[in-house]
Amino acid sequence: MTKIGVIHPDTLRQRVEGALRDAITSGVYRPGERLVERELCEDLGVSRASVREALRMLEAEKLVNIVPHRGPVVATISLEDARQLYELRTLLEGFAASGFVNNASSAKIADCEIAAAELRIAAERQDQNGVLKAKAKLYDTILGNCGNAHVWETLRGLHSRVNLLRATSLMDADRLPKSLAEIDALIQAFKDRDAEKAGEIARLHVNNASKVAFRYLKEQVSDPTAS
Repeated sequence: MTKIGVIHPDTLRQRVEGALRDAITSGVYRPGERLVERELCEDLGVSRASVREALRMLEAEKLVNIVPHRGPVVATISLEDARQLYELRTLLEGFAASGFVNNASSAKIADCEIAAAELRIAAERQDQNGVLKAKAKLYDTILGNCGNAHVWETLRGLHSRVNLLRATSLMDADRLPKSLAEIDALIQAFKDRDAEKAGEIARLHVNNASKVAFRYLKEQVSDPTAS
């Protein structure tokens, strides 16, 4: 007789953590916004203990700050911090793209092509959550097959923080078509098995994205009420 799988204690916490992470990175909760535990418990239908444990995990990812006498708030990113994050992303994503060409199977390249198609569909529908999910799928495939698990682990952490900026800049009308074109070029480099070109395009993609993110961040600094 087939037995029901064991439910691990971390399962609920991981679901709560994922829901809060998605809400933060998609812009439901904005940088600097206070996260009220009671309201989170009501919204998610879970205990305060589950919410607190999830918040601790997100604090470790630097998505949440626990402020004395105020409680948890969504983290903010300074211009200097953003500059350093994108600088590191540029280096690592160029390396990962080149490594992907040298290590990925044809099936994994096809998976990237599928994710890129899903990204374009979500963008055409102006579906920000869909764009974020498609990009996450694309990056997970690239990073998971770049031949270096440490690069994967580091970049996944960076992407969580960068998503704080993407929540406002991702759907920029001028940037989005160019971003899609860059990703199409990256997929073509994968298919051509051109590691040097893939690395070059990946670095260009991050560099161009950083310019838009910096612009939005500067606007927020000059006008904290700007959306």
